[in-house]
Amino acid sequence: MKIAILSRNPSLYSTKRLYQAIQAAGHEPLIVNHSVCDLIIEQEGPSIIYKGEKLTDVDAIIPRVGASVTFYGTAVVRQFELMGTFSAVNSQAIVRSRDKLRSLQILSKAGLGMPKTAFTNFSKGGEKQLIEHVGGAPLIIKLLEGTQGLGVVLAETKKAGQSVIEAFHGLKARIIVQEFIKEAKGADIRAFVVNGKVVGAMKRQGAEGEFRSNLHRGGKATIIKLSRAERQAALGAAKALGLDIAGVDMLQSARGPLILEVNSSPGLEGIEKATGIDIAAEIIKFIEEGVQKKSPKRAAEQ
Repeated sequence: MKIAILSRNPSLYSTKRLYQAIQAAGHEPLIVNHSVCDLIIEQEGPSIIYKGEKLTDVDAIIPRVGASVTFYGTAVVRQFELMGTFSAVNSQAIVRSRDKLRSLQILSKAGLGMPKTAFTNFSKGGEKQLIEHVGGAPLIIKLLEGTQGLGVVLAETKKAGQSVIEAFHGLKARIIVQEFIKEAKGADIRAFVVNGKVVGAMKRQGAEGEFRSNLHRGGKATIIKLSRAERQAALGAAKALGLDIAGVDMLQSARGPLILEVNSSPGLEGIEKATGIDIAAEIIKFIEEGVQKKSPKRAAEQ
């Protein structure tokens, strides 16, 4: 099979590992910078031009679409889907997961545990009510467009919370407000889901004095065995958003696992190094099964 990795940076750990896993499985790897693909839409059907040539005979794609290019990246994924190519991550699922508010609404509808969250329009004078909705201070304030821990603020007091919310509203920045889960102690869990199974999990502990556990913010990762409730929460979150590959971030709380976010392009470096599991190989196995189901005759010819 020819499997294309949609990535803007071939030197990234995740891109390199997927490339190696495709080769190890006996397939042909291809790295495609989705940000410079041209999409041709005409009566003869959809096609993609990359580096001056039409992309053909691609059996499957692995989208590694960065948050900053979600709109165009998902358009490229959708074009491949319309051309009959198997995608490891559905384009609509990427869109759902990237919209933090929408994804939380979907998870709430599915009855999954999460920190109490509030969202409002730029209502002047509504800061106090917003804080009360999530149980008062301390509280977490997040930019809807933030990634990797950026745009996340811990407000220790109601007064500080009001000031931060007023500042963001003054800048017309969309935010959500969430309750602070004290018992999590600056740590969270990342469960890596592939094809309806948790293939690896790690606990990320924030640096001393840091409430954010992101590895990009200096957090440390260690392997962890999930409880039954944590495993079910991770699988339920991925299923609710329609993601066959997902990184589900959860907090451990007194009332059980609480989902923070579901990532449609989870990085492989932290999880593979913490667990020692070949996550990239698990992704390729899933793609092989997916292509086989989609087109048994074509897969058999590979």
